[in-house]
This record gives sequence, structure tokens and C-alpha cells, in this order.
Amino acid sequence: MSATDNIAHKIDALFASIDQNDTEAFLGFLTDDAEFRFGSAPPVQGRDAIGRAVSEFFASIAGCTHVLSETWTGPDSFACEGEVTYERIDGSRITLPFADMFSLRGEKICGYRVYIDIAPLFAR
Repeated sequence: MSATDNIAHKIDALFASIDQNDTEAFLGFLTDDAEFRFGSAPPVQGRDAIGRAVSEFFASIAGCTHVLSETWTGPDSFACEGEVTYERIDGSRITLPFADMFSLRGEKICGYRVYIDIAPLFAR
């Protein structure tokens, strides 16, 4: 099984970890030196720094649910698009489109880029 096939089989578990606000499970999909970029935020390098950034984001929302509509695979890469529904701390919800690009090294993600306009989530 190629790295691409492996992540394609694990994609549901990856998004389940995000939807459950489970930072440790999420980090289990990444290489130690992974780079993560969320929207227009600066890239974050390394599992520890990614863990802090992801935990801070999880603390800013009540929860989220991802629904994928398309996936694509390539040599050592994987991409998907869909919609994510965020629940704000105040209980209101907003659904936004996103696309994710993954660079793979072996069985793990070494580059994770989330393309989303997150501004509406925090706009009031």
C-alpha cells in the first residue's frame, strides 16, 4: 500500500480526530517535523508547535463537523475539499467551504495546508 493509499484509508479517522477536538490523535497522523498552515495564518513547524496551535484553535470553538465532497490522490500527496460546520462558543453555527492539501512521507503527513477563509467564524 502506498503512502497515498494509506492516508486515503485513514482520512475519516483524521477528520474524526479534528471533529472530536482531539489534539493528540490529530498529531498521530503527522511526522515529527511536519509543517501545518491553517488559512492565512503563518505556517507552524513541528508536532509540538502544531499541537499548541491546534489546541488553541480548539479552545476558541465549541466544536466542528467536516463533510468531504471530493478527494484526489497523487504521488506522495492527497487533497480533499468539503464543508466544515463550526459551532461557536455562543452556540451559533456557521458552515464554510475548505480544501486541504497533504504532503506525505512514508505513512505520515509531513505537510498539511488548510485553505479556508476563517474570518466569518469570528465575525460578529
